[in-house]
Amino acid sequence: MRIQAEKDLPALLFALVSASALASLPQVESAWNGVREVYGEQDFGLRILREVLLVVVILYAFLEPRFWRNGLAGPAFAFASLVAAYALFEIGYALYLDLPLVVPLAGLRVFEYLPLALIGFMTSRLGAGEVVILKFALYLRYYLALEGVLAVAQALWAPPLFGVSIFGGGRPFGTFVSPNLFGATMATCALVFALFPHLRRWMLASLFLALLSGSRTALISALLVIYFQLLSIARPRDRWALVMPAPVLAVGALLLASSPLLSGRDDADPTQDGRIDLWQRVLSTQIHGPWDLLFGWGLGLSSNTINILYGAEYFPGQFDSDSLYLFLLNGYGLIGLVGYVLFLWISARVSSHPGKGMVAMFIFVAGLTFNLWEYFPQNAMLMFLWGTVLGTSKPSCLEKSYAKPFIQ
Repeated sequence: MRIQAEKDLPALLFALVSASALASLPQVESAWNGVREVYGEQDFGLRILREVLLVVVILYAFLEPRFWRNGLAGPAFAFASLVAAYALFEIGYALYLDLPLVVPLAGLRVFEYLPLALIGFMTSRLGAGEVVILKFALYLRYYLALEGVLAVAQALWAPPLFGVSIFGGGRPFGTFVSPNLFGATMATCALVFALFPHLRRWMLASLFLALLSGSRTALISALLVIYFQLLSIARPRDRWALVMPAPVLAVGALLLASSPLLSGRDDADPTQDGRIDLWQRVLSTQIHGPWDLLFGWGLGLSSNTINILYGAEYFPGQFDSDSLYLFLLNGYGLIGLVGYVLFLWISARVSSHPGKGMVAMFIFVAGLTFNLWEYFPQNAMLMFLWGTVLGTSKPSCLEKSYAKPFIQ
């Protein structure tokens, strides 16, 4: 069996992402009928499709011997071993706190799509990263067309379960259970298209859908993509005019994203968000000393899975984090949080990918108010992009010899 990664891997990634159109079909149908389902009562039957397709992609990639031959040696294996060792420590600590095993296992969901990052890394090291991303982006246009048609129809005629859209109907949710997940995915599609100048029209369409969702995270992420596009077309000597006011622009983006006119919600004001009070209360009551600060106070206690299975605040220290960084602080402590941010910074520093700054900043910003590694298919696309960016550097002679037949 001959594995043709440039031909098959983009199609498999597209099939994985497209599974989101079916995974939440029962909830989408209910929302169209004006019924907003409670998380604990949702049917998870079709969601097994995304797990099955993820396994298919991983098994396919490892049929190519150069993937696992490179993955079992060098810095990639050392990094994976270090992460696994620390995760095992946190699992042991959670069990020491008498938490059920399902709780720390739920805390490992941030690693569920990590194999895609490894596949993206190896693909880039073998010289085909850009080809795979481009072909995937071309496939992604069909997915965007489907989501766009549904979103416009929902913005015109859907019940306003999540707020009112700028078109007078409900905030669009596409094939997702909420406008926030829809908007985050559309912003991520915009990021993928933004890597290729000839796909800029599709990037603009994705940005429009992200803004139409009314999600604050999607709005800020979309504006970030626009900002980097302006940087890319500006002359090097003129870029300071965009870099210097960046902090002011960031505050303005937050205020704009919180405007009821764009968000369609009267409760979008961040100063009135009840989650902030919740975060402050949990952080003040659960961090009892250096140990809690360094290693967290219970892996998985802020996972959406645990909130669905047991209800919010069932265990001491459990809360709805939303923010990825609060999730990491809760489960992996300051060590895990700093390690994550540091690795993201290192990825941008060592990469030679032209879009490394935009991808790294997008991942960083999207995690501020959104636990992006728990939400599908945004996590699948961003993990693969992160690995591809990290793997884009000057290859060694050994990697060149592996890459030569791979890109023929």
